[in-house]
Amino acid sequence: MIRFDNSYARMPQGFFARVDPTPVTAPSLLALNGPLADRLGLDRDALTVDMLAGNAIPQGASPLAQAYAGHQFGGFVPQLGDGRAVLLGEIVAPDGARFDLQLKGSGPTPFSRRGDGRAWMGPVLREYLVSEFMAAMGVPTTRALAAVATGDQVWREQGGLPGAVLTRVAASHIRVGTFQYFAVRDRKDGLAALTDHVIARHYPDADGPLALLDRVVAAQAETIAQWMALGFIHGVMNTDNMAISGETIDYGPCAFMDIYHPNTVFSSIDRQGRYAWANQPQIAVWNLAQFATCLIPLMGDEEAAVEAATTAVHRFAPLYQAAWLRRFGAKLGIDGAAHQPLIESLLQMMAEQQADFTRVFAGLSDGTAGDEFTDRAAFDVWAHDWRALSPDRAAMAQANPRRIPRNHRVEEAIASAVAGDMVPFERLFDAITHPRDMRDDWADLAHAPTVAQAVRQTFCGT
Repeated sequence: MIRFDNSYARMPQGFFARVDPTPVTAPSLLALNGPLADRLGLDRDALTVDMLAGNAIPQGASPLAQAYAGHQFGGFVPQLGDGRAVLLGEIVAPDGARFDLQLKGSGPTPFSRRGDGRAWMGPVLREYLVSEFMAAMGVPTTRALAAVATGDQVWREQGGLPGAVLTRVAASHIRVGTFQYFAVRDRKDGLAALTDHVIARHYPDADGPLALLDRVVAAQAETIAQWMALGFIHGVMNTDNMAISGETIDYGPCAFMDIYHPNTVFSSIDRQGRYAWANQPQIAVWNLAQFATCLIPLMGDEEAAVEAATTAVHRFAPLYQAAWLRRFGAKLGIDGAAHQPLIESLLQMMAEQQADFTRVFAGLSDGTAGDEFTDRAAFDVWAHDWRALSPDRAAMAQANPRRIPRNHRVEEAIASAVAGDMVPFERLFDAITHPRDMRDDWADLAHAPTVAQAVRQTFCGT
């Protein structure tokens, strides 16, 4: 039995639409995250395939689709909402932490906007892999509890594809766009109720909307700095994809860089490079400014509120810079704040010589980093200055993964799964959820792709 305590389902009218998942034809389990089930205090036997597919509603659940709005690539859409996901409810883990349990790809909802509400197997398995890698590296993130094949086909531009449902776990699914939904409707009552709910759930030490804004700014500064230190590119940093909890949410056309360049873009829909790797901190500020705008009506005198909210959003830059220096300093085993030029000179050299982001930093520990550079002499000059600082090898080992979910490996695992073979997926999952371990049998998964293997575009595809 799953013990639900569904606080969001008790929110006022207009926050959600009550809707059950749409049953599927022939559900079968693709993957179950047993350790995550244990952490949540869930009985693995209670997680039946029918429940994970949406064919059976567990006792105590209160299925709903959440309402939200959002800026998508800078353009505002006043109504988005869960168009392909159903929140089953909330569970409280043994340590008291509260989590959403959501089915993604579970069928149409009132927010589907003429979509089928389904997901095909590729995006489900990609999110499963990437989110669990992020969790293994300590990045605040939604988690993947299970993936289930539906036995039905999902029709996309490529034709018929095998359907799947992801069971996603989150601290909550409340977004900047959730606040925008009520702000654009001039629903001050909704904004107040949502603010109180978020404070109680995520930031109980915050004593009002301005303090809430401060906490979210700080949380996002840390999360984005962690993304940057892993070479991660979210791909769709719209306001409806920024979680108020500070977690990474909605893995769509996301990717990790192979060859380092600050302007790297993978998302097929990001045609202007709005969400390129180096732009992510600035986009975070833009999103947080939209959040601040929503809170201003709750902050008393408008002129004073605007000034206070602006000051709070401007705190992002120094907080992020400090977190960035701390993260990249750890990757080099040095004090990042004291040696910023050394970090920046390495990154510049990596970009100029098209070096692999992950392999350079992992290779600094075992002396192989120089192999990633075409001008070995230039790297040796830099490395001489770095070694003179007596880098902390333990900090480096913790900060630098030896393996990431490389795009071509993820695509290989998906292709095999579609063909009925889950072994490559399972092997890749094991390797990237133990990303720091040195294992000869996983050495091939650390290799950069060949020119022929390289994946240059990623797709939402849900």
